[in-house]
Amino acid sequence: MATTHRIEKDSLGEYPVPAEAWYGIQTARAVDNFPISGRRPDRDFIIAHARIKRAAAVANTEAGWLDRKLADAIGSAADAIINGQYLSEFVVDRFQAGAGTSHNMNSNEVIANLANVALGGKKGDIKPVHPNDHVNMGQSTNDTIPTAIRLAALAKLPRLMQAVEAMAAAFAVLAKQEANTVKSGRTHLQDAVPTTLGREFAAYVFTLRRCNAQLGATRSLLCDIGLGGSAVGTGLNTAPGYVECAAAELARLTGEPIKPAADLSAQMQSMGDLQQLSNAIRALALEVTRISNDMRLLASGPRTGFAEITLPAVQPGSSIMPGKVNPVMFEMLNQVCYQVLGQDAAIAFMVQAGQLELNVMMPALGSALFDAMDWLTHALDATTRKGVQGLTVDRARCRELLHTSVGLATLLNTAIGYSAAAEVAKESARSGRPVRDIVAEKGLMKADAFERLVEQAAIEGNIK
Repeated sequence: MATTHRIEKDSLGEYPVPAEAWYGIQTARAVDNFPISGRRPDRDFIIAHARIKRAAAVANTEAGWLDRKLADAIGSAADAIINGQYLSEFVVDRFQAGAGTSHNMNSNEVIANLANVALGGKKGDIKPVHPNDHVNMGQSTNDTIPTAIRLAALAKLPRLMQAVEAMAAAFAVLAKQEANTVKSGRTHLQDAVPTTLGREFAAYVFTLRRCNAQLGATRSLLCDIGLGGSAVGTGLNTAPGYVECAAAELARLTGEPIKPAADLSAQMQSMGDLQQLSNAIRALALEVTRISNDMRLLASGPRTGFAEITLPAVQPGSSIMPGKVNPVMFEMLNQVCYQVLGQDAAIAFMVQAGQLELNVMMPALGSALFDAMDWLTHALDATTRKGVQGLTVDRARCRELLHTSVGLATLLNTAIGYSAAAEVAKESARSGRPVRDIVAEKGLMKADAFERLVEQAAIEGNIK
């Protein structure tokens, strides 16, 4: 009967490792130590960390510290991971100790085993490629993990920004389409002066693109890395030229303008740049959930609400009420935004929890940031496709509600004064009659002239 485990040895003694596993003893210990969330590492984070191992191998070879044959084997193993292979071998829970030491060793062990087998060895052998001496040469958990978090965030950032722009573009189409769709404005959820649906949609476009600009502004911050700082930022046990060479290789691998930070120590002490990214994500979530609420209000009804727009019907809305269709995509988007706001709060606590030379909260900090970025990306994409695109406007309903609005009395301010206009508004509210009819009855303005005035005010924003 085949054995299901192999026995490996480290400084603490012997420990069983699954026979088929490409990882080793330190990873196996961590799996048993941290059965916390049941969630494995983020894919972009795994790939980012593998890129660091490849870049380190290149830099150490250039410096003459690492034999080229071993470096090539390490590079090939890292490339396989970068290309999406062996991702299932990264098994340590997202909540772990030691600032990510367990994940760092997971990478070191998988890459070392892949390299050794390629060179004719066996899994579990630590020769000719040793996970610490060769794969981790010139590195520490303390500089590789924060660098990997930044690289993973850089990988996710374009996808998030594309999702934001896609929603903005969808609203831009609607803004142009409904540029002259006059409707009642609302402030305090009360009738206000007329506006256009196009103007409301255009405001969403502006807001979303402003959020994207804030997201994009964090990119340069994330490109400053502390790789080469080693354990506490001193560069202990790194080869001459390692810092610059490793950064240049990462720039080549990622296509990002990666460069060494001016202060390597700061990049493992301070996660302030990641907090700035989280701040931008929070701002986006706040704006998006506000827009979602607007969509739900504008689509409310279909008989007893605003019903100025109709959202695509993507699923039945009720298990008991036949024919009911709910704004499910925007409800989902709201939920995601609220969860993202919670992730931002957690990130803030973990950013400030760094002490002296190291922030040991990095694994959970990175996980919260990755979740926020991925969830928002997916939620925005889904809502754009199934919520914004395909949205239809009931222009007749917009016009109907417009002329029942008491806010139209405001248009009389310059003609008859605020006090007289207020009396017209009160009469409209009391009687339920349109302001247009009351104005005509009082001889202030003909009904058709008043309607033209309303449209002018809504579209042009002024009265000539």
